[in-house]
Amino acid sequence: MRIMECIGKVTLSKCHPSLRGASWKVAVPLLHDGLLGKESGRTEPIVVFDELGAGMGHLMAVSESAEAAAPFHPDTKPIDAYNAAILDHVNV
Repeated sequence: MRIMECIGKVTLSKCHPSLRGASWKVAVPLLHDGLLGKESGRTEPIVVFDELGAGMGHLMAVSESAEAAAPFHPDTKPIDAYNAAILDHVNV
């Protein structure tokens, strides 16, 4: 799981039926320096499946890969990154 900052949203013209009811966010993974507010600690943005409603600038705890689909077991969803929590505050 990684901490990421929401920097935007994705608009879909069509959505897979199993993914309805949630949104997709563009998020930047943050390294230690990124959590301190330094630009050098921000990596390449990714798209995250979000059922919690994260907004611009919110910090999210994001699970990736096989763990991203785990909350939906036994159903399957074609996702690779899942917003598991919106973080109010992070102490570094």
